[in-house]
Amino acid sequence: MLLSRFLQNSEGGVAMMAALATIPVFASVGAAVDLSRAASMRSAMQAAVDASVLAMAKDAKNAAATQLSENATNFFKANFQNPEVGNLQFQVGASATSSGYAVNMSVKGSVKTKLMGVVGFSTLDVAVRSAAVSIMDGLGCVLALNPQTSAAINGPGSTSVTLNGCSLYDNSNHDTALTVGGSAQFTALSVGVVGNLTGASNITTTNGIRTGIGAVADPYRDDHFPPFGGCTEHNLIAHGTITIEPGVYCGGMIINAGADVTLNPGTYYIDGGKLTINGGATVLGNGVTLVFTSQNRNGYATASISGGATINLTPPKIGPTAGIVMFGDRGMPTGAAFKLNGGATQYLGGAIYLPKAAVDFAGGSSTSASCTQLIANTIAFTGNSKLLLDCNYYGTKPFSAVVVRLSS
Repeated sequence: MLLSRFLQNSEGGVAMMAALATIPVFASVGAAVDLSRAASMRSAMQAAVDASVLAMAKDAKNAAATQLSENATNFFKANFQNPEVGNLQFQVGASATSSGYAVNMSVKGSVKTKLMGVVGFSTLDVAVRSAAVSIMDGLGCVLALNPQTSAAINGPGSTSVTLNGCSLYDNSNHDTALTVGGSAQFTALSVGVVGNLTGASNITTTNGIRTGIGAVADPYRDDHFPPFGGCTEHNLIAHGTITIEPGVYCGGMIINAGADVTLNPGTYYIDGGKLTINGGATVLGNGVTLVFTSQNRNGYATASISGGATINLTPPKIGPTAGIVMFGDRGMPTGAAFKLNGGATQYLGGAIYLPKAAVDFAGGSSTSASCTQLIANTIAFTGNSKLLLDCNYYGTKPFSAVVVRLSS
């Protein structure tokens, strides 16, 4: 009887229909709330996984696979701390590429719903993934190694420096690590500085100027010249046309104006004193490394090349000094002065590697097929310089900054 009366009552029917109609509305509102929560958490997870792969790409070369996975997981957890996301699962992978390393990472988890449970959904799955690559283009041709001085690379006055298809790097963290003053002009593929620079308006690049980069690794840090013995000759002075042989030249060499000197292939140890090449002199040699050193660790050899000297020296392609045309002993005092100012007729092929020296440089080949790397503690460009990096057949080692970026 009660049921019959209830069914005949129009007000009760409307109430039942209204109650039933609220269910999809409630479910819709609940879904919107819970999906919005999940989307917000997914965005935070995506930011954390992006940061993780960028950090890991920097270390991919030196980390084992298990350590890389552990580091990436810990980095993610440090950047994403939300107890509402549970059951986190991680996958991390890394692989070598032709120019660096690639790292990928995916993270899955679940979010407990607050309203959708009434329609059977107690959790929502969330998943994110990201990948990053570390790239080293190897197109560096100038590198100052000093980590903190002002003007580690300096271009004053009306200096003109043209780096065709290659880049300049400065490892100093000083606010004025690279200084380009006056009407000086630098042109390069790119410029990278650990610290900062002055004179940016005087610098023209294809790929831009970057400050605050990581220090560029010394490409020849593990190279050593062979040990050597007693003196082959003392205080060599060249006047006419001569050919000399590899050996130990104690007290240095003086190549006077008008001299025409050919160096046969091999290693020439300048033991103390100075290599002096005066204007009007000619020095030629293929497969040559000049080592500036001192057997008694006192009075290290240096070099001075004057304007108007004709220099054409290229390095050996194999052996312990492969690719290096000038090799400065790492034991020499920091700031030892090298003046390589031969100008347009000065071609030193391969790597000029003087890691402790303060180098004054003005020179470079005007031809389109040449290779010069200039690596020193500090570098001052004086006059006009032109460097190219066509080094496929020179035995040199490439260097550049490591660029890390997201790839997906």
